[in-house]
Amino acid sequence: MTARIALHGSTVHKVFVSDPPSANALTPLGSLEELVERDRDHDCAGFGVHQVCVKIDAVADLPTRFGRFRIVAFWNNRDGKEHVALVHGDVLGQSDVLTRLHSECLTGDALGSLRCDCRDQLGVALARLAREPRGILLYLRQEGRGIGLLNKIRAYSLQDGGLDTVDANLALGFRDDERDYGVAAHMLASLTVRSVRLLTNNPKKVEELVRHGIGVTSRVPHVIPANEYNRFYLETKAHRSGHFIDFEGKPHTPEQDDPVVVEAVEGDLLGGR
Repeated sequence: MTARIALHGSTVHKVFVSDPPSANALTPLGSLEELVERDRDHDCAGFGVHQVCVKIDAVADLPTRFGRFRIVAFWNNRDGKEHVALVHGDVLGQSDVLTRLHSECLTGDALGSLRCDCRDQLGVALARLAREPRGILLYLRQEGRGIGLLNKIRAYSLQDGGLDTVDANLALGFRDDERDYGVAAHMLASLTVRSVRLLTNNPKKVEELVRHGIGVTSRVPHVIPANEYNRFYLETKAHRSGHFIDFEGKPHTPEQDDPVVVEAVEGDLLGGR
């Protein structure tokens, strides 16, 4: 199958999908606890090139300073990492669910580093989701854009010497961004979410979810004001990694929140969603 995705302008990207997980293949149940029971003996062949299999392992209440959430713990056969979802409201079987994909950042999320905007992005996202009728934040254990904590600190050292965040990754033998969203897509499918409004400035996240069979009906900007320590980092993400970030304080133009146009070819890419 082939999908054409128009994102923030006239560029048309082609992506190819192989065996996407479909929320329609999983019957929506009445509660998150029922999903745990559904997946207790789950053992599928997986999907995609890496045959990713995901199952929901545990659910609990998680009151936070931002609002009340349920925390959903996932097992997967892809990376051995313990990813979680913070769920607000009833998302089972729902469409257009406001969703944030947040990659773990120890230095920002837990230690309050000003070198990035991760902690502010996390807090603002949770506060916004708590105001919605329903919403999801996937907390993905992909430290340092997928290169791990030790390599992230090595990259910081190279940045202290004058490299930007992209060149630092390349100097260490990595790509600009090593994150994989196959597990995230399967997590959303396991929650029987039919489509999402994605809270992001990163067009790659939209493309990757669609490539893995998740319906993305719109991109919602998530811009955090820069500070003196992270401005160069954010400018690099905008200019070299293609993130949609406004540094001039100008109002967002309508096209910055345009719906994602998905045109399926050779069948329905999103399984009827």
